[in-house]
Amino acid sequence: MIDLKTKKLKAVIVGPAFPLRGGIADFNEALAIAFQEEKIETFIYSFYFQYPKFLFPGTNQNAEGSPNSALKIHSTISSVNPISWWNTAKKIISEKPDFVVIRYWLPFMAPALGTIAKLLRRKKIHVIAITDNVIPHEKRPGDSAFTGYFVRNCDAFVTMSKSVLNDLSKFTSSAKKKFIPHPVYNIFGQAIPKSEARKKLSIQNDEKLILFFGFIRSYKGLDLLIEAMSDPALRDLNVKLLIAGEFYEDRKPYLDKIASIENGDRFILHTEFIGKESVKNYFCAADLIVQPYKSATQSGITQIAYHFGRPMLVTNVGGLAEIVTDKRVGYVTERNAGAIADAISDFYVNHRENDFAKNVIADREKFSWKNFTNTIIELNGEIDS
Repeated sequence: MIDLKTKKLKAVIVGPAFPLRGGIADFNEALAIAFQEEKIETFIYSFYFQYPKFLFPGTNQNAEGSPNSALKIHSTISSVNPISWWNTAKKIISEKPDFVVIRYWLPFMAPALGTIAKLLRRKKIHVIAITDNVIPHEKRPGDSAFTGYFVRNCDAFVTMSKSVLNDLSKFTSSAKKKFIPHPVYNIFGQAIPKSEARKKLSIQNDEKLILFFGFIRSYKGLDLLIEAMSDPALRDLNVKLLIAGEFYEDRKPYLDKIASIENGDRFILHTEFIGKESVKNYFCAADLIVQPYKSATQSGITQIAYHFGRPMLVTNVGGLAEIVTDKRVGYVTERNAGAIADAISDFYVNHRENDFAKNVIADREKFSWKNFTNTIIELNGEIDS
């Protein structure tokens, strides 16, 4: 294993970063900062062209604002241009990194990322993959072949859920793979008082408010949560649901479902992309963060909730139950509207917010960036052993 005390390390991260937007870009930038805090010189090689239109139903792939001046980001990759893959590998090789971390989340990216990895390994550069999904939420023909190509060209693997660690065994027998939970996001600013957050969103202080946050896709189960809101107990409690995030599919079925529910004014829709600077307003305004997912591996939303000290409700899918301890920091329910409604009702009837919030703050220390970076450094040291 390389000793940090005797050798200054250099790392490269390959994956989305500013000006691209979204949770993966946010994560990669946070990881780069965490490496730098460990005195590891770090560069990010990102995409100048990421998604074709058929894979990106949103309105805009780019974020507003300015890049973090502490980060060295090079946008050199096109997912559909093989020449850019070779040029990117050549540039990374010239950096002479001790290891390269490649973020893998979608089989469509496998030709680009797998080829870059293959070229780097030819030069004896260690390649460590952070695999979000090796079996995607939304399956397409060729997924397994693409993922297999990428996995074959990596030296070691980090997963953020045990379910993905198990899925990896279908593609590699390598022992150089480790599970480490998704770290707590710390890039959205500090928590603000609930009253201040609600004032910014024009929400009254006495409202019972739950939050669904993030891009809206079918696997995230917003339809289940809307159905749960029709439960008589939640109607009688006058619980309101704040839906904050951009639709990544047809919005009409969701809006029709909301329109069919009695007291439809209990829904507050902010269905545009939520910029990084506004995230704290939504989480700090909410009593409970709800993730009614139908499938998942892990979720950055959970770790934003930990950062802001907010109780959570998740469904028992993928690795979500590994991160949210049932009846301690929130709820783990079955993925149906009735179970979700029952948990939300229990939360308000039995006044769980304060106790859950205290436990969230106590438990979030387990999910540190230092633990995450140390795991990657340890794996790097094991590659040649």
